[in-house]
Amino acid sequence: MTEITDKIDLGAVGVWRHSRTRPELAVEVERLGYGTLWLGNVTDPDLAVVEELLDATERLVVATGIVNIWSNPAERVARAYRRIAERHADRFLLGVGAGHPEATKEFVRPYQALNDYLDVLDKEGVPVARRALAALGPRVLRLAAERTAAAHPYLVTPEHTRQARGILGAGPLLAPEQKVVLETDRTRARAVGDATLSMYLGLRNYVSNLRRLGFDDTDFADGGSDRLFDALILHGDPARLAEGLRAHLEAGADHVTLQLLHTDDTDPLPAYRELAAALGLPTR
Repeated sequence: MTEITDKIDLGAVGVWRHSRTRPELAVEVERLGYGTLWLGNVTDPDLAVVEELLDATERLVVATGIVNIWSNPAERVARAYRRIAERHADRFLLGVGAGHPEATKEFVRPYQALNDYLDVLDKEGVPVARRALAALGPRVLRLAAERTAAAHPYLVTPEHTRQARGILGAGPLLAPEQKVVLETDRTRARAVGDATLSMYLGLRNYVSNLRRLGFDDTDFADGGSDRLFDALILHGDPARLAEGLRAHLEAGADHVTLQLLHTDDTDPLPAYRELAAALGLPTR
């Protein structure tokens, strides 16, 4: 097996995509200088898409954001990790999480379930240094610090990142997700991002986390207030988006992963190129 270094190098900025991402897009993301490609909602416990994307690239880290613990047996995921790590140990970060109570009937005692899942990964030889945990609240953030290499908060603000760094301490990696729309007009930006925001406002773990950050019922009504939209979905020109992404790094993140929201008929690559240039990424 490839020797595993202590810390995985995610780079400063990554890209968050759905798990159906094509290898061709991964190759371009790597060429543009993004350090990590995060795959959302991975439903195949054999992780075939992870292996496919790693095989197609040379330096890019692939991270799962996330593998759901209720629908992906830990033993099978561990076998998949070992298979992939034989050739790509320092380019694969296994992110796991409990998801949402609205999404699965098995959602019972999630904190204990996360611990039990990590126990199996321990037993099956998945290194702590190659594990990440989806984490929002203080308790799960502390669990991420104790039992994994990284916390991956989703749908958060730089203020959450600042608070999370305080909870995690200096050691664990902190890799928040940030949604962006490359559009300077808020009305047009909301036309792109409203459906996504509304979906998350129906999930109580996200709403509870947003309440901790100071948002209230007026922000959650009618698909979300402008204040909430502006905080959770950055919009503007490439320079403004780059500034918003860097705000997470300044607040204590080691890495920030951007989720580009766009219409289904839009090619995302031009936007990734513009953002890479604005961020000063080392295009290859």
